[in-house]
Amino acid sequence: MKKSILKKLNRQLYILVIIFCIAAILPIFFGNAPYMMHLLIFSLLWASLGTTWDLVFGYAGILSLGHLGFFTIGAYASAMLTVSLEVSPWLGIIFSGIVAGIVGLLLGIPCLRLKGAYIALLTFAFHLVLPTLINRGEAIGTRGTKGIFEIPSLQIGNYTFNQLDKVPWFYVILIMTILIFFIVYKVINSSFGAAFVAIRDSEDFAKTLGINIYKTKLFIFGITAALAGIVGGIYAHYIGYIGSKILNFDTFLFIWVIMAIGGVGRFPGVLAGAFIITITNELLRGFESYRLLILGALVILSILFVPNGVIGGINSAIDKIVFKLKNNNAS
Repeated sequence: MKKSILKKLNRQLYILVIIFCIAAILPIFFGNAPYMMHLLIFSLLWASLGTTWDLVFGYAGILSLGHLGFFTIGAYASAMLTVSLEVSPWLGIIFSGIVAGIVGLLLGIPCLRLKGAYIALLTFAFHLVLPTLINRGEAIGTRGTKGIFEIPSLQIGNYTFNQLDKVPWFYVILIMTILIFFIVYKVINSSFGAAFVAIRDSEDFAKTLGINIYKTKLFIFGITAALAGIVGGIYAHYIGYIGSKILNFDTFLFIWVIMAIGGVGRFPGVLAGAFIITITNELLRGFESYRLLILGALVILSILFVPNGVIGGINSAIDKIVFKLKNNNAS
């Protein structure tokens, strides 16, 4: 049992390292293609947001629909702080995580006594009211329906990041993505991760193991909201603008498609899913009327033929190869 767990952990790390190593050398081939670099940057941003969402839904079994909201709160928090008070964007990004984390904890408190669909309804209600709060929040600096323009770019020393050279942006966001995936990996494979799975399978059984349900749920809401907020913060500084339209239903569905294709609860499936779907989505721009239909069809085909997502399919293929090799050696 211990050996199989170690194998699983090693495989997760191997897959993660391979994907990140491939990603790290992509600017060598696409560094002079701004549009392609933009797609790669967004793949990393959506992967980071998706893996925080997957931690809640895939591992803890909590049907939270509010993570795009935490992402947006983080983006607005950093934008408002840096535009209004001219604070360093790096401090703004840290602030975005703190603010989103606090909101996540506050939203998590009423969810403690709820289960299943009721948590989904509460968190989706939070998602639905957020655009109205933002559009009517001019008094607190959201600038209403106009959104916030001219959000300052990142700066390291005397170098200011700009949209003409996307390679520095790519590597900064790659480092952020690696850190987020490392945090998620450590959480999944810690005592908290085991508690998440126990709660997902049976809360009553988790209680008999001495797991504090309230503490664990609050922890997962807080940590994933904070990480989503940080992703939102860096998104705002990369784009240079943030408005309530980021909360539209297309974006919401897009993240779910990424998780479904990558593999829900199949770390690090979201990372592979983000690259596949972000690039596929752009290739389908010419079929705008049918784009969502095609993406939906991809999800259905994935569920039918690769129910555990891309990473689940890769793991199954590896297991079959290993099994065949062992049988060949034995004979």
